[in-house]
Amino acid sequence: MGSIAGSKKLKRQMAPMFWGINRKEKRFVITVRPGSHAKNNSIPSAVLLRDTLKKVKTLREAKSSIYGGKVKVDGVTQKSLHHSIGLMDTIELEGTTDMYRLVPKDGRILVPIKINATEKSKKLVKVKSKTSIKGGKTQIGFHDGRTIITDTNVNVNDTCLLQIPEQKILETIKFEKNSQVIITNGTNAGHIGPINEIKQGTFTLPKRISLLIDDKAIEIPANITMVVGKEKPLIQIE
Repeated sequence: MGSIAGSKKLKRQMAPMFWGINRKEKRFVITVRPGSHAKNNSIPSAVLLRDTLKKVKTLREAKSSIYGGKVKVDGVTQKSLHHSIGLMDTIELEGTTDMYRLVPKDGRILVPIKINATEKSKKLVKVKSKTSIKGGKTQIGFHDGRTIITDTNVNVNDTCLLQIPEQKILETIKFEKNSQVIITNGTNAGHIGPINEIKQGTFTLPKRISLLIDDKAIEIPANITMVVGKEKPLIQIE
């Protein structure tokens, strides 16, 4: 009988480049199981510890740390080797003062950066869906799979600053002209710039925005960008 949730391993040659694994070792590597982030845009917790952050040397050491409850993602202890860790997630490791946030950088869609301890309870999340429910409330779906029922006035493509793990909305950043956005995918991943113009989508073309990056105007799909602030990012992402 096959596994309900799919295979637990992946050929190393097929693994995303941003995982940072050595491709000339064993044939297979642990993969991501279905979770909060898409498989191609996330890193499994065991690989993050061993290959990306290099906090442990072997899979056995990674298992000991994760099963021992020493890894927190967004303030919640995660005990799965396959837990998907993705864009804007914060990682806290027991026994060390180092804390990390995964952000796009230098053309790579996920790179861990060290952050201050004061920022471990803050996270930027992009609004992906908005649904009206009974009682005049609104259910908002975010890029990391979480949902919130709220009275806050937000629209798809806006960004919310959350207090985690309580999931309290602290601030909302509108997807509008002059807002600062970070590119989350492609060769320009990690670049930050202001929105010059928003071009509505058509039947054949998605919504696009014009950005000013390093004094050069570029046009890219809105779905590979994320608003991070008005004049500057609300939290540390560089």
